[in-house]
Amino acid sequence: MSRPEPSRKLLAAFKPWFFPLGCAALYGLASVYDPEKMILSLRAGGRIFLQLGLPLCVALTMMILLNRFLSPSLASRLMGHQAGAKGVLLSTLAGIVSMGPIYAWYPLFTTLKKKGASSFCIANFLCCRSVKPVLIPVLIGYFGWELTGLFLFMTLTGALLTATCVGLLCPFDGDGS
Repeated sequence: MSRPEPSRKLLAAFKPWFFPLGCAALYGLASVYDPEKMILSLRAGGRIFLQLGLPLCVALTMMILLNRFLSPSLASRLMGHQAGAKGVLLSTLAGIVSMGPIYAWYPLFTTLKKKGASSFCIANFLCCRSVKPVLIPVLIGYFGWELTGLFLFMTLTGALLTATCVGLLCPFDGDGS
């Protein structure tokens, strides 16, 4: 077995940095030719990073904390088949207050499912994400109390019905699949 050449080792060490360094070089060129457009593109990139990066960091942090502190027995008690009304309430409230893009939550749901959460509670969480507390005053302002109350009631009832169907059609099998 031959030893890799030093140049190959150096190339392998810098390989993950080619794309970021190439982007930085392109931004450097853009700043020479059109600094205003370069600043606008940096701002747009920063906004995208904040929109995607923050929720992903929150979900990653929650996954780390769940893996550290949530035992399968606790997950089963909180969101498992035996959780009852507490599990429904917990998944509903968690879905309502959750933020960020939904795909950032998928790894967390997989972890919860592997630790014993029911398909019902996960589906309920997903459906309840459509209710956003910060938008309720806007709904009331535009449509009034009656329509807003009816809309929220129907949305949460629909979430429970959908979660019930998912729970019946996708029974818990214990391995997260």
